[in-house]
Amino acid sequence: MGAERTGFMMTFDVTIPVLNEEATLDRNVRILHQFLMEHFPVNGQWRIVIADNGSTDRTLEIAQALSKSLPEITFVRVPEKGVGLALKTSWGQSQADIVGYMDLDLATDLPHFLEAYDALANQGYDIVYGSRLHPKARVINRPFKREVASRIFNLLLKLYLGVRFSDGMCGFKFLRRELYPILYEAGAQNNGWFFSTELLTTAEWLGLKIFELPVKWTDDVSSSRVEIIPLAKRYIQSMRELKKKKR
Repeated sequence: MGAERTGFMMTFDVTIPVLNEEATLDRNVRILHQFLMEHFPVNGQWRIVIADNGSTDRTLEIAQALSKSLPEITFVRVPEKGVGLALKTSWGQSQADIVGYMDLDLATDLPHFLEAYDALANQGYDIVYGSRLHPKARVINRPFKREVASRIFNLLLKLYLGVRFSDGMCGFKFLRRELYPILYEAGAQNNGWFFSTELLTTAEWLGLKIFELPVKWTDDVSSSRVEIIPLAKRYIQSMRELKKKKR
């Protein structure tokens, strides 16, 4: 289901937020680049945007080298840490029809992007999110602590904010760029990981058309350091702040 088979060609930017990722940046970005070249061969239709938010290793140097060797790759530098800040910086500079992000570890199976693109370009959806908690999702190598944390977090969202989406934190979301400023004004402003959840929450508040995409997800077990209670406390505080913004 590549772009060549769709009814209307939309441009898109895939942002990859990174922090000290020198070990895997070059390899994984090239894998994504090759996938997009195969399925979206139209020149100028898409970009990969590496959003470096405060790296202190060779990440920025590698991103610059990639952008010089591959014209579809660019980068933005965000001096401060924060995934939300990196995404807001990248999307705020974008001119594409569709913006979104995925994690550098490529945990979400790449063919899911074709489904996300089709939902936005051809099916009339406003925002697409990957779900690891959908009954049809396939989750591989998920550490027990991460699974518990994810389910607790999403339960808290439902109880406190009354949302209906199943997975607020999956690192795979895409939306029509024209809607990003509207979501921002509605409360999607967090500089950290909670920004990902704010996008879906504000989209629900505004009655936008949301596409839930059950994904095949392969967890990166090398970074499974999760402290459930401190994490839950931070999320609860962010939920409180977001709830105050509801109109």
